[in-house]
Amino acid sequence: MSRFNISPDEDSCSSNSNEYASVNHQDCAAAFLQHQNPDTYNSHPGTASFGMSVFNLGNAIMGSGILGLSYAMANTGIVLFVILLVAVSIFSLYSVHLLLKTANEGGSLVYEQLGYKAFGMPGKLAASCSITMQNIGAMSSYLYIVKYELPIVIQAFLGKSDGEWYTNGDYLVLIVSVIIILPLSLLKNLGYLGYTSGFSLLCMVFFLIVVIYKKFHIPCPLPDDFINVTVNGVLVHLNTTDREGTCTPKYFVFNSQTVYAVPILTFAFVCHPAILPMYEELKDRSRKKMQGVANVSFLAMFVMYLLAALFGYLTFNAVEPELLHTYSKVYKFDVVLLIVRLAVLTAVTLTVPVVLFPIRTSVNHLLGASKEFSWIRHVIITFTLLAGVNLLVIFVPTIRDIFGFIGASAAAMLIFILPSAFYIKLVQKEPLRSFQKIGACLFLASGFLVMFGCMSLIIMDWIHNAVGSEAHGDGH
Repeated sequence: MSRFNISPDEDSCSSNSNEYASVNHQDCAAAFLQHQNPDTYNSHPGTASFGMSVFNLGNAIMGSGILGLSYAMANTGIVLFVILLVAVSIFSLYSVHLLLKTANEGGSLVYEQLGYKAFGMPGKLAASCSITMQNIGAMSSYLYIVKYELPIVIQAFLGKSDGEWYTNGDYLVLIVSVIIILPLSLLKNLGYLGYTSGFSLLCMVFFLIVVIYKKFHIPCPLPDDFINVTVNGVLVHLNTTDREGTCTPKYFVFNSQTVYAVPILTFAFVCHPAILPMYEELKDRSRKKMQGVANVSFLAMFVMYLLAALFGYLTFNAVEPELLHTYSKVYKFDVVLLIVRLAVLTAVTLTVPVVLFPIRTSVNHLLGASKEFSWIRHVIITFTLLAGVNLLVIFVPTIRDIFGFIGASAAAMLIFILPSAFYIKLVQKEPLRSFQKIGACLFLASGFLVMFGCMSLIIMDWIHNAVGSEAHGDGH
């Protein structure tokens, strides 16, 4: 990681560094950006401390992706999962290094603007569409949690359910979207909802503590009187004759679901649209200091991700795509898990409007709308986006598909492809045959390999499952 911490001398704003001889190293990036494009970059002093920036970036990294990591480990094995987790975290850090250096050289702290400077309108569209897709994926994953968890919470309070409409996840998603999310999303300014990111991070820390705690209180294999029939029915793997074998951790696993591991991990580590705004707000900012913020934040999230995945996997071995939902197969009512569910549900519900806000801004900008605010346009875009996400949540079978598709497409673009492509194009002081440019070219190639390889395998799995479902239906 230390290789990413470039020395102040290397942070000089261009190859003609004599022009900036009187500029302090910590102000070098700001001076260059203001010199290059004063209209794009407003060189105001940052106010966020190093510690607060680490906390904010941790909030940006942490999200619903942590709920899918145990599923990824169950389908890769412990050793292969750790290898993939280390690789994706290092690659993500390297892409942050490329992005920060490109921002200094390109003269902008706006992701879409860097795309425009590098490749014109196609570059701007690629950046904007990738960020929009990533945020739509995040919104969908949050609403999936509502769809999965809210029925369980309601049934915990009401007791046994006979399939009433108010325990149907699809109906509940629509109700929550209309009554809570839509009014908050229609507000002109959502700044006051920013506290939800901190609350969401606290919820996930609490979730991690509960996952570790429950590992030592849930026996494996589960005794017959310990199993509760829930909304999803009885666990398939608990009905096998080799119940002891299901509790033996596996170190390497290869099956049809292994292909989802890399997209789930990339989805969990995407924070790149937030890097440049945080860089701008960093007090006494320099590229070296912001890289340090990223190093600490990624290390903290790496530890949390590893612990959540490991203890969740060791508890059940066979895990659902959303870990929290797996506990409902063991507990019909548990106070600690109920508190976790309520906390996570509250956090994700209040975070959806915050995530929707930049998507709406991006769509409004892409449509070429005037700068004057229009309530009609504001309402139409908000309603269309929220309706589209609800349809996605209702009709896409599992959250695994959202993690997989968005992780293989938008997340791969934001982590691998766009930072390296922008770096190759905009950083002119390094020749194409330099070590840095060759590394960026290899990183770009690996990004295309990850994206097309994972997308192809995921689509093949979808087709295989669809054909299998039709054959199963014909047999009946």
